Amino acid sequence: MKVTWTGVYPAITTKFTDNDELDLPLFEKNLKFQLEAGIEGLIIGGTLGEATALTDEEKKTLIKSSLETVGHTIPVLLNIAEQTTKEAIRQAQMAEEHGAHGLMLLPPMRYKATDYETVEYFKAVANATSLPIMLYNNPVDYKILITIDMLDELKECSNIQAIKESTRDITNITRVKNKFGDRFKILGGVDTLALEALLMGADGLVAGLVCAFPEETVAIYKLAKAGRIEEALKIYRWFMPLSELDIDPQLVQNIKLAEVYTGIGSENVRAPRLKLRGKRREEVIKVIEDSLATRPTLPEYKEIEILS
Repeated sequence: MKVTWTGVYPAITTKFTDNDELDLPLFEKNLKFQLEAGIEGLIIGGTLGEATALTDEEKKTLIKSSLETVGHTIPVLLNIAEQTTKEAIRQAQMAEEHGAHGLMLLPPMRYKATDYETVEYFKAVANATSLPIMLYNNPVDYKILITIDMLDELKECSNIQAIKESTRDITNITRVKNKFGDRFKILGGVDTLALEALLMGADGLVAGLVCAFPEETVAIYKLAKAGRIEEALKIYRWFMPLSELDIDPQLVQNIKLAEVYTGIGSENVRAPRLKLRGKRREEVIKVIEDSLATRPTLPEYKEIEILS
């Protein structure tokens, strides 16, 4: 299946049972809601998917479950977040072997690689698989900035096709577009900058709160791309308090709690993560409940024609 790198790609949460095993029925329930809302791709095993807490077998199971649920309707991507080049290559090849349609690739974890080392890492993984790749540019959380000069070296890898733009610097989208034109697709990767990213030319979104609010997220994307900015802005302003739950160290717990309130998830996380408690839990619940109390009526967004 061809990955077009357009539309909304949920960084889907991994569902766990009370016994800390994969909760596939709940995972599939959430994914069906995402499909119905109109997502155009899926990322499993990302930060929100508790990537570093998953075993190889669990990743394989999630790929299989995702493929069975979505059929041939949308591409399924596996996130690669590893400490060594060797392990990243192994994970990429495992994903390809088990039917994934693409990869999201982070820079090396823990070790703060130099620009040269990061480029060589990306090249090695890209050259070891035929799967299309989206690089994850998030220096705020992962301390490595993928620069324009680095992208200039990476453009020779034809399967490096997209960038998840999470620098928090919205002008970076323009810099990449000015330098490379359409060579790299760009997907906005920060919920609190989603509309801004789309207006600056991002081709899609990798989103977090979409896990709990898929319709609103896809509606913002579709309206923005159709030039119906005022309608998109109205929903986006309503969404902002929820979106801020995505730029928090406990974003996984925040978003899983929101999924509980919308009926498509559970709070179960894998230790060392623990469920929210105390004052912070009360604060997050208030944000969710206030948002649900003022939830907007959406326009008929699914049939909106996207402007080219």
